[in-house]
Amino acid sequence: MRRTVLILVSTSLTLLMIATLFAMLNQPTTATAEAALPANHPATGPNGVPATAVLSTTTLLDFFQPGTQPNHITDTIDSPESCIGCHAGYSSQVDQPAEYEPWTGWAGSMMAQAGRDPLFYAALDIANADVAFGGDFCLRCHLPRGWLDGRSTPTDGSAMTAVDQEGIQCEVCHRMVDPTYSDENPARDLTVLATITSPVTFAGNASLVIDTADYRRGPFDVVADNGFDPHKPAAGALDTLQSPYHRDAALCGSCHDISNPLLTWDELSQSYVFNDMNQPFTDATALFPVERTYSEWRLSDFNTPQGVALPQFGGNKSTVSTCQDCHMRDVTGVGGAFFGNASSSVVRDDLPLHDLTGANNWVPTIIPQHPAFSATFSTEPYAAERLAALNAGVDRATAMLQNAAELDIELTGTQLVVTITNNSGHKLPTGYIEGRRMWLQVEAYDASGALIYSSGAYDAATGTLTEDAALQLYEARHGISPDLAAQLGLPAGESFHFLLNNEILNDNRIPPRGYSFAAFAAAGAAPYSNGSPDPTRYADGQYWDTTIYTLPAEPDVVIVRLLHQVASREYIEFLRDNSPFLGGPNSNGQILYELWEGNGRSTPTIMAQKAIGLATYLPFVQR
Repeated sequence: MRRTVLILVSTSLTLLMIATLFAMLNQPTTATAEAALPANHPATGPNGVPATAVLSTTTLLDFFQPGTQPNHITDTIDSPESCIGCHAGYSSQVDQPAEYEPWTGWAGSMMAQAGRDPLFYAALDIANADVAFGGDFCLRCHLPRGWLDGRSTPTDGSAMTAVDQEGIQCEVCHRMVDPTYSDENPARDLTVLATITSPVTFAGNASLVIDTADYRRGPFDVVADNGFDPHKPAAGALDTLQSPYHRDAALCGSCHDISNPLLTWDELSQSYVFNDMNQPFTDATALFPVERTYSEWRLSDFNTPQGVALPQFGGNKSTVSTCQDCHMRDVTGVGGAFFGNASSSVVRDDLPLHDLTGANNWVPTIIPQHPAFSATFSTEPYAAERLAALNAGVDRATAMLQNAAELDIELTGTQLVVTITNNSGHKLPTGYIEGRRMWLQVEAYDASGALIYSSGAYDAATGTLTEDAALQLYEARHGISPDLAAQLGLPAGESFHFLLNNEILNDNRIPPRGYSFAAFAAAGAAPYSNGSPDPTRYADGQYWDTTIYTLPAEPDVVIVRLLHQVASREYIEFLRDNSPFLGGPNSNGQILYELWEGNGRSTPTIMAQKAIGLATYLPFVQR
């Protein structure tokens, strides 16, 4: 009997210690930057909206999206630092790279930096200046924790906390609920969905359904092999639930299809026009398409049971299908430790690497220098680990770019044929279109080494791309129609005002395997030329593009590079020059511009390089 009592006391003490440790981990850290805006940032108005907003009649209701609403959840999203005790710092015990740890991999991703992104804040200032309360639409994607807790007003982000700045953080994803219930989902989902007053009927626009209570979800049925659920004592956390939704690409689609909720297609005028103000949209399928990464994947050959054989993306998988297969590739390792002890942890061959890697390998390099965020990577708790993770994330993004395309060249006399093959599961490039571009750089030399032909030349000293007549540039460009421009008092034509743009002027990005013009057009993802959908730009099934160059003479040496750039000079200067606080040293646009100038001006990445008559070497970054 005495032995039983001792065991019970010991167990109680252990649980008390665990609960105490979790409580300590869940305490917010003392951050140098408690708000998202830099010190002395100009005031924008009582709701974060400049008094001179171009479209001043909009309200928060115009940006309403279905799903979980602000102040609806009862258990707030825990700080990601509460996950460090079990999900970081143990890899040396099991001989695996540190990036295999979920917290460490996530900490180096742009998902973790979504609430610290200097480019985002510069664009946010302009969104609020263009459309009253427009920033709310941006904050729900980039700082979902603060948005869910009602801190998106003011819409300039000034009410967001240091913990909110952790971006798309652990519990945001691990408390997500499939908006469409099926029997394979946890029964708890029915309870959550019953509380939703505006059901989610489409994937996109950060229309998330979040469990109101601290039930965490993941794809696996075993959390630890000792039968103990380590999440349960965490600040009142409840049982971890197995969720098939967390293997589903639709989870990623929640934020990676973006439509402008202000603009709906009008059949009469054959254009996108503003909805009636002060009321939410009614037809999600008719909204102006801003980004379509999820739809591009959904309509590709990757979205098939067999997937596509591209082992360079899948880690332990030779074929890839879902977003998670490429962007959370399978590795062999341990996903967690019991407060630093990995002895009872499950070794998996299908451990998802939480790197969430995309193509952005420039913005992470400037965040540690930002005046509001630098302390996170220098003096605050876990600063060294965060900085190391960030640098590793840059390398992974570079490696992702270098695996995303194949480059083939053929020279016959003076004719050079260059073919780019898209290996990604979406358009190449994809996602956020403003300033993001890919192009071919061609150089030809004669026997004396003299340059006889050049296309796609780039001046690193100024960040200027020479737009010669033969330039093959892959990008999407949006703009404002003459009718809408007259209504707004702005110039018509190409524009970076993404909340005001109502026209797609050009989109020649290379489609993925399985492309069909009709299907892509129906989803708002068609190629465009001269302001109209272009069924001739790519044939159905085409996932490559070929360019023919006529050289002035037969060359001795030809060098061809495929380059990708995260942010163009034109876009960075737009964010500086169109800031509502133009000229202010503490404006987000000015801060971004100075970071851009001081950090390589978003140096282009060589995705692929081929040569004729010369051996070339491309220093590929290994993942």
